[in-house]
Amino acid sequence: MATRQVSIASSVGLHARPASLFVQAVTATGLPVTIAKEGGNPVDARSILVVMALGAKHGETVTITAEGEGAEAALDSLVELLSRDLDAE
Repeated sequence: MATRQVSIASSVGLHARPASLFVQAVTATGLPVTIAKEGGNPVDARSILVVMALGAKHGETVTITAEGEGAEAALDSLVELLSRDLDAE
């Protein structure tokens, strides 16, 4: 299982557009991916409602994990995505 930690760069956190873009990228990997706030339980990162309900705010650190072939590369691309302010793009 591959794991990465990343700080949320989007100014509104993982809400609306940033959450949608993240979930689309997760789904495109074809891998089971989870996301968790620091000290929280991991949730399915393929669900827009669950990701938005996580309430990850700007500057908070989340942990994403993936399993399967290509998990390391998939997480690298997801970390790069969350490291950008997706609201500004």
